[in-house]
Amino acid sequence: MIPKTSPTKTFIKALPKNLFSGFVVSLIALPLGLGLALASEAPPISGIIAAVVGGLVVSILGGSNVTITGPGNGLVIVLLGAITTLGGGDMYQGYLFTLAAIVFSGILMLLLGFLKLGRLADFFPASAIEGMLAAIGLGILSKQFHIMVGNNEASGSIIALLAKIPLAIVALFQNPDSSMLIAAAIGIISLLIMVFYAKIRNPYFHLVPAPMWILILSIGFSYFFVWTDAPYPMSPEYLVNIPDDAIRNMAFPDFSKVLETDFIVVVFAITLIASIESLLSIKAVDKLDPLSRRSNVNKDLKALGLATTLSGLVGGLNVVTVIARSSVNVNNGATNRSANLFHALFLVIFILLFQDQLRRIPLAALAAILVFTGYKLATPKTLQKIAKIGKEQILIFLATLLTTLFTNLITGITVGILVTFIVHVLINKSLSLFLSHISKPNVLLFKENDGGNFYVSIKYFCNFLNFYKLKNKLDVIPETENVILDFSLCTFVDHTAMEGLENYAETFAKKGGSVEIIGLDKHGADSTHPFAIRKVLPINKLKQIGRYFTKRQGLLESTAKELKWTYNAKKNKKTKFLNSFVFFRRRQIPYIYNTLSDKQGKYNLFDVEFTEGAFIAYEVVKTTVMHMQLEEEIPVFTLDKEGLLDFKYSLAGFKDIDLDNHPDFNKRFYLSGENPENIKALFTDELILFLESNPYYHIESNGSSLLILKKERLLSVTEIKAMLYFSKQLCELVSSTVVVSS
Repeated sequence: MIPKTSPTKTFIKALPKNLFSGFVVSLIALPLGLGLALASEAPPISGIIAAVVGGLVVSILGGSNVTITGPGNGLVIVLLGAITTLGGGDMYQGYLFTLAAIVFSGILMLLLGFLKLGRLADFFPASAIEGMLAAIGLGILSKQFHIMVGNNEASGSIIALLAKIPLAIVALFQNPDSSMLIAAAIGIISLLIMVFYAKIRNPYFHLVPAPMWILILSIGFSYFFVWTDAPYPMSPEYLVNIPDDAIRNMAFPDFSKVLETDFIVVVFAITLIASIESLLSIKAVDKLDPLSRRSNVNKDLKALGLATTLSGLVGGLNVVTVIARSSVNVNNGATNRSANLFHALFLVIFILLFQDQLRRIPLAALAAILVFTGYKLATPKTLQKIAKIGKEQILIFLATLLTTLFTNLITGITVGILVTFIVHVLINKSLSLFLSHISKPNVLLFKENDGGNFYVSIKYFCNFLNFYKLKNKLDVIPETENVILDFSLCTFVDHTAMEGLENYAETFAKKGGSVEIIGLDKHGADSTHPFAIRKVLPINKLKQIGRYFTKRQGLLESTAKELKWTYNAKKNKKTKFLNSFVFFRRRQIPYIYNTLSDKQGKYNLFDVEFTEGAFIAYEVVKTTVMHMQLEEEIPVFTLDKEGLLDFKYSLAGFKDIDLDNHPDFNKRFYLSGENPENIKALFTDELILFLESNPYYHIESNGSSLLILKKERLLSVTEIKAMLYFSKQLCELVSSTVVVSS
């Protein structure tokens, strides 16, 4: 018996790890909170307030396990634009109006959680989101680079600020202002620390995160002048400004603009970006969770919404789930939400006890941290990664990126969605494929009796518009189970769906289950990337099967190598040998493909597509078949599960053959053939015991070879391996029986 574990004892036992992790995260959250607030043109303390309120509320009410909450990178551009627009030039008044917008955005997020709209992020194409994040990165970098080199007065659009970067560098060598030069030196050294931190291998050095090293060194630089009684070479405008009493000097929202159009647009913009950033971060952190738990995203949205509203009421920024700090949390051994709570409590301690030290932090040091953060979001490697998936993804990425840079985030992501849809229509050369099927149910889920797999069949198309339907089905399946996803009836699968399914496969694998995709081998792709768009090939292009392997084809090739067999993905029109079997009589078989063969050509396993019926009863069926050539002649027979194909075999003139002294076998199987006596002689006790001890297979003999198939669908690689093992054993048993009888 497995001893029961008390949740309370487990929680208490894990407290030291979560306490330590919360402390480490707070060391990163402190400079980032200050920096993100400054980047948004909000008071520095507002970023810390968001982290504290988020940590307290979400740790108690949230639905995730190891996430950290606080101000997010993605909202910097939105909040900066909101403060600038709503204030009409008065940045502090704009900040107060923006606090009101933050309060309402929290209420909207709370409503999204109650409406169970946590799947909101699934409606955004993956490449469009990458483009949006890259634009956010460039937006952060454009402003903060100038502050990093001591130019606090730089202003303008993102494009204008980026264009001014060379001039800002030149100005360093032309400006005699010592404060500016010292600030630039601190900023550049801070940036170098961020860049080279990971390359320093000393484990003791890594006990302190890179952002905290920057604060320690920059504050230490200030105290050096205090200890030497020398004048500090930086004027106050280059340092962080925190009120003498942060608690008494809290700002409160101004609701006087709530009915104005600009205010309403800001509320929706903040809500949209905050929700997307949080949902994407939650999904990413779930993959990092060592216990492979799945977050309740709707519950988390409610908690984030409540935290955001409370934060806005007391002068704080939006509260979102943040991926970087959450990753640090996981890497330091956090196991539950208490780490988020501890990170918030440590921030409170820092603010209450170290206000004087925080005022000594140069703005350039914080700007350097944000420049590095912005670069990581907009690194050229992102474009390279997108290009490997497919050329069309570059178009989607750049359209979203450029539109966001020249307009705003809402317009940018909207254009990204529209461009993605247009690209999908052009690839399929059909608008009706999407319009006529978007509202139709396209996902069928059931648990197969034979084998216990969960079988999911997807029809029509699967892209960002309807991927949530497939996710809803997958979410109800326990992660310890085996799932077969069949796309053989699906015309088109996009990059967003392929990437999402890979996430599910990884999650199931961690829990002992599996997700295996079948039915995409006849779909064309423009790259070898596993997330590439897949579109079914027309008949005249089927020669391209195998041009770019699917994951299943790659596994089939690996299986062939393990067996020292050969694998050929391409189609083969030589199918007449199948017509001698009852199962394939009167069925049109144009070709076979994905063929595995032993060196002697005795064993051949392949996928086959055939048609049956006519007019409204016309149906295309795909299945996986094992064909084995025998050295000796054996009786012609068919064997199947009782009641499955009785009617069909009776039409062929066959009757059920009962074997003496085997009532259980007679009850479970339908055995028929032209020569009952010879068949009875073939079915020895050993062969009968073997068949009763294994899963059901449809088995046929045409006298000189055996045909084996399991289901009228393509098999997963796991099922194929089981069929191969079964078939080889069956063939050996039948051959030995024939030799003995002869």
